[in-house]
Amino acid sequence: MIAKKTLATLTPGDSAIVGELKTTGCMRRRFLDIGLVESTPVKCIGRSPGGDPSAYLIRGAVIAIREEDSREILLA
Repeated sequence: MIAKKTLATLTPGDSAIVGELKTTGCMRRRFLDIGLVESTPVKCIGRSPGGDPSAYLIRGAVIAIREEDSREILLA
């Protein structure tokens, strides 16, 4: 079985399309509130000096997402 790519696999400068949210609960609600839904284009624009969190451009806003949460966002 081929492993699905997640938001966590993007490096600065990479772009992708959201395929599916695997997260649940309040974090899922937060992602939905910022417009992170299926077919949303995202771009990784940087990482913090320690490597976590990473900054993503989502619908014109820069959003920092921790790696453990970004592993729950599958890419199309």
